[in-house]
Amino acid sequence: MGITVEHLGKRFGAFTALDDISLDIRPGELLALLGPSGSGKTTLLRVIAGLEHADGGRVLFDGIDATALPVQQRGVGFVFQHYALFKHMRVDENIAFGLKVRRGQARWPKARINARVQELLSLVQLEGLGQRYPAQLSGGQRQRVALARALAIEPKVLLLDEPFGALDAQVRRDLRRWLRQVHEATGVTTVFVTHDQEEALELADRVAILSKGRIEQVGTPAQVYDQPASPFVYGFVGEANRVAGTKAGGQLQVQGLQLEVPAGSRAPDGPVSLFVRPQDLRLVEAGQAGWSATVSSVQRSGPRLRLHVQLGDGTPLELELPASAQVPQPGQPVLLQPAFFGVFEGQ
Repeated sequence: MGITVEHLGKRFGAFTALDDISLDIRPGELLALLGPSGSGKTTLLRVIAGLEHADGGRVLFDGIDATALPVQQRGVGFVFQHYALFKHMRVDENIAFGLKVRRGQARWPKARINARVQELLSLVQLEGLGQRYPAQLSGGQRQRVALARALAIEPKVLLLDEPFGALDAQVRRDLRRWLRQVHEATGVTTVFVTHDQEEALELADRVAILSKGRIEQVGTPAQVYDQPASPFVYGFVGEANRVAGTKAGGQLQVQGLQLEVPAGSRAPDGPVSLFVRPQDLRLVEAGQAGWSATVSSVQRSGPRLRLHVQLGDGTPLELELPASAQVPQPGQPVLLQPAFFGVFEGQ
């Protein structure tokens, strides 16, 4: 199922949660809604699900207006951050719940329900645990049960709200890989909310980045990381240094260094900000063109070294280098060049 969101608006008192949001979600894709707290991503997910009603705009499922449909008629499966499992029910009963509460012709025979439960236990890799209760499972296992319960009703759309937020780092990584496998096996259109950029970039086919109730950019993980559309995206997806400069014609003057304006930049002539990621800054030899800086500190970060430096006007920068690199010590001067960067209007 494809989902179209048209000009959604939602306020909670004086707070604008959604500000004229429009978005197309393609059939069968896994889309991440990424943004900081308060950006509107969970509100958008809940409006799609029918758990919240927008003040304006529409939600269409395969071109059919679903804005006024109650959640029960939308054919969505919803997975919450904190599982929301029934503690008094066994795992198999939790998974079967949505099927057992159906009425009339929609209700399945008991044998078919049992077969569906066993199929899902296998899919989420919990074979043999159907007779346990949620309290007897780990956090990662409970989240798998929550996903199996959402999939049991054969939803047209699967919606996940920070599904791994309550889990530790290693379990999160394992479940990310597993969720991607489940998505490829089922082909269900999936939308998930996260504030974790690594999670979004690893899992999603496309990422929609939200800030202050508006969409800043929609694109593949490579597009939003390598071609950020705004200063916010540059700073939120990955890390970025910011350096003030000026633009005139096709040239930039940044801290005494003349640079070519990147292709595709829309910044007008005048004051600009140059954004460069730590891994896109390089040390150059004396006598070459570059920014003069002084090393403040050197830190080891796994297989990389993090070099903290300061430009002549006090602007702090960070570089990433291989751990095997020969690096200067604190207090020593260095010359830097940006290998790849973005330019935006204003400082």
